[in-house]
Amino acid sequence: MLKSIEGNFDNIEVHNLLTKHFIELRSVSPEGSAHVLDIAGLKDSSIKFWSLWEGNELVGVGALKFLNKIHGEFKSIRINDKFRNKGCGLKVINHLINEAKKLKIEQLSLETGAGKFFQNARKLFTKCGFTKCEPFSHYEKDVNSTYMSMLISN
Repeated sequence: MLKSIEGNFDNIEVHNLLTKHFIELRSVSPEGSAHVLDIAGLKDSSIKFWSLWEGNELVGVGALKFLNKIHGEFKSIRINDKFRNKGCGLKVINHLINEAKKLKIEQLSLETGAGKFFQNARKLFTKCGFTKCEPFSHYEKDVNSTYMSMLISN
């Protein structure tokens, strides 16, 4: 079972994983199509952020942004390389879904890349019950983005 810690931006492992995430996503996303938040962006009051741990090892991170009282957006989901391809992405997403339920969120949405680099992420989100949708919130149609959403019951 994973242990979750809310916030925890000052932890060096969390900081390094997020930094790697930002650099990598910006390197594979055309200018104007990268929607990844930096650490300062993740500290916004509309966002809750968690790091997930197995013992003393960082498994991954993820955030939930409140778009309104009942609609949330997943942000900055990243799995530590050591834990990839071991079902940990599913665990992190399920943790975020459970946190969203506790917060009375009824709809979850996300934006991810449309290119090959993001193929595994899209497959994982589909496995979790997300389906493609139109752009939501501040997003606009972009050939480099895929938008997904799901309704959740509390």
